[in-house]
Amino acid sequence: MNPDLLGRLSRMATFRDLLADARARITETDPAGAEALLADGHLLLDVREPDEFEQGAIPGSMHIPRGNLESGIENRVTDRDHAIVVMCAGGVRSAFAADTLQQLGYSNVVSMDGGFNRWKDEGREWRTPRTLTAEQRNRYQRHLLLPEVGEEGQLKLLDASVLLLGAGGLGSPAAMYLAAAGVGKLGIVDMDVVDESNLQRQILHNLDRIGDRKVDSAKKTLTALNPDVDVVTYDVRLGADNIMEILDGYDVVVDGADNFPSRYLLNDATVKLGIPVVHGSIFRFEGQVTVFDPRNGVTYRDMLPEAPPAEFAPSCAEAGVLGVLPGIVGSIQALEAIKLILGLGDGLSGRLVAFDAMDMSFREYRLQRDPSLEVTWENRDRIEIAELDGLCMPKVTAPPEG
Repeated sequence: MNPDLLGRLSRMATFRDLLADARARITETDPAGAEALLADGHLLLDVREPDEFEQGAIPGSMHIPRGNLESGIENRVTDRDHAIVVMCAGGVRSAFAADTLQQLGYSNVVSMDGGFNRWKDEGREWRTPRTLTAEQRNRYQRHLLLPEVGEEGQLKLLDASVLLLGAGGLGSPAAMYLAAAGVGKLGIVDMDVVDESNLQRQILHNLDRIGDRKVDSAKKTLTALNPDVDVVTYDVRLGADNIMEILDGYDVVVDGADNFPSRYLLNDATVKLGIPVVHGSIFRFEGQVTVFDPRNGVTYRDMLPEAPPAEFAPSCAEAGVLGVLPGIVGSIQALEAIKLILGLGDGLSGRLVAFDAMDMSFREYRLQRDPSLEVTWENRDRIEIAELDGLCMPKVTAPPEG
């Protein structure tokens, strides 16, 4: 054999050489040591293949397959000083992964020797994780690429429920984007029928459905958009006799009501139940959005203690509305609902955003709690859900004596 070839072969590293070199550069621990590190706040990074992960995983672990580690880790773990325990099936891939992470600048990385197999054999906690189907991974791929959402966040959306008050101008875009995002249950309350004058702005409906019940039209559109979504319809007038039953079990309410009695009734019921409300309103070329958080923040009665006279608050049917305006406001409502579900960002609780389409401006106003208000989460047991008079005044029982 050629002497030069023999020399090159003798200098080529074997798999064992590469593994030994990687292990010489990293820190390793056994499952008991890893468990202690996890209890101390370390992140567990599982680098096994998807089919392995689906068969069993350690609760709370982050899953990035070894082949995607270099391209995926920087978006998922932005803090390079975050303490990480890396795990695979037996400890080999995790050793290479830990070495790679150190080369990428992660300063506190430990590989778990023995991997998931040893962890499981020693009787430590594990479970078969809930995962997205292949079809869902494809549908929500752009969400999965966002480290703030990922598979865990998408599963939260699929488990969430949102009630929409109205299938009209605001409810249409809000419902469309919530359904597209994969919110698992959408309830829609509306007792109207589709009219041709609705089609200028109410994008849930079309010409073929004129005369149909709005909730039926909405359900057809939303289920055609995303079969993952369970659309529950309430073809009723929202009143004191049914609102508590309708609200039961929903995580968030998107308020697209067009009258003050419904808004105040919704406020009192959601305060009593502690359900956040994403409020929106539109008028001609202007729109407003805010979030009412009854447990921790401002409510509708804080913002508007009394209903204004009818002449100062004409409806869209009386004053008109630019067709695209509810699309903008309703989309912001959908965004705020998604943020509430995922716990993302800085929401609009305590802030009112006003949009003017004529000069394309957004203005923000701070909202404050009214210390004299009795309709509060703390007084929830005293709130009476009853039909409201023309002034929409609240009904609260007297506090107990003593």
